[in-house]
Amino acid sequence: MKLVKIDFTDIDRGEVLRYACSKETDEINKLLDECIEEMEGNLNSDVVYEDFYMEEKDSEINFSFTKTHSESLAKSFSGCGVGVVFAATIGLGIDRLIEKYNKVSPSKALMFQALGTERIENLCDNFQKYISSQYAGIGLIPVGRFSPGYGDLDLNLQKVILPYLEAEKRIGITLNDSLLMTPSKSVTAFIGLKDIFRTFEVEEQCGHDCHSCSSEDCLYRK
Repeated sequence: MKLVKIDFTDIDRGEVLRYACSKETDEINKLLDECIEEMEGNLNSDVVYEDFYMEEKDSEINFSFTKTHSESLAKSFSGCGVGVVFAATIGLGIDRLIEKYNKVSPSKALMFQALGTERIENLCDNFQKYISSQYAGIGLIPVGRFSPGYGDLDLNLQKVILPYLEAEKRIGITLNDSLLMTPSKSVTAFIGLKDIFRTFEVEEQCGHDCHSCSSEDCLYRK
């Protein structure tokens, strides 16, 4: 298993407000500023991961460490023979802040919930970029991120993924009987890896103009 710390990038305030179902006002901006300041130093950025081989037939997917049935995952990872499975967490600090303010300031608790969601998504996005840089040298590019519980992918896979990655020992993620993870702002997911030479790269990477491209089977066709 591989353990890495991934750098966060700047907080997307618009995304935070979207998760909080809030509109931007002076009062909301002040509240968000206060929460960001208090959150400083309370986040981890831990990811544990491992690569795998996969075979798919009639939506039955055989990973090198388990097997499952999922039409949506089979479609998303079509053409992938390998991939990465990972668990990521921003730690218990944000949970403690949410619990602290649940009774005394529900608006702050809600904002910390939204901040935590934005930060774990940012961590996963940046980890995917890290994977892209790590595997590009051997001709593989990531084709998306897919978590248990999304589409028809069985949420019970959490029971396999977390022990397989030794996530509790390595980054402190536990799973309860309801399949909820602690820390709450944690994610498990698969990333498919596809042979870069079988498809065009995205426009920003290769310079192709997707709007004028005639390829019908390009993975990144817009």
